[in-house]
Amino acid sequence: MTNLLDVDWSKLPVPVDDGAAAHLQGMRMPSVALAATDGRMVDLSALPGLVVVYAYPMTGRPGIPLPDGWDAIPGARGCTPQSCAFRDHAAELGALGVASLFGLSSQDTAWQAEVVGRLHLPFAILSDAGFRLADALRLPCFEADGTRLLRRLTMVLSQGRIEKVFYPVFPPDRSAGDVVAWLRAAQR
Repeated sequence: MTNLLDVDWSKLPVPVDDGAAAHLQGMRMPSVALAATDGRMVDLSALPGLVVVYAYPMTGRPGIPLPDGWDAIPGARGCTPQSCAFRDHAAELGALGVASLFGLSSQDTAWQAEVVGRLHLPFAILSDAGFRLADALRLPCFEADGTRLLRRLTMVLSQGRIEKVFYPVFPPDRSAGDVVAWLRAAQR
């Protein structure tokens, strides 16, 4: 079996900034409670301090095929490497003032809980299976095999307001490092 973290990004199509996330910076987060893998219901609009939320399409599981043509969809591949990068940078993000860190996908909490355990993530993943947050924010989405999925993006929230948006995110395994670099430059 192929190691899910070994991806040759040069062989995958690079997503382009289509402007689908341009409206997000400066917006207040809507009050939407999302199920988290740690059993909580999380309303991102009510969280104090700096919050980092990285949205991704879907996490695969070893032995279960991804949707047909997955690697041909710009920006689709890389959910596991992105989650592992945030895992590996979690302490550094905390040291830079991030009070809460979350992954976000439209997969259900049971699927996400398996991923949290398998990847040893020290943070919860939020489920937006009903697209309530995605629709309220008009987050960029796409379809694969007839399933609606979130496009990959990362948001830095401050007191419930979107302060910074990283979109498109590529390669995904550098997403956490990009957030760290931005926080350092912002002298948090």
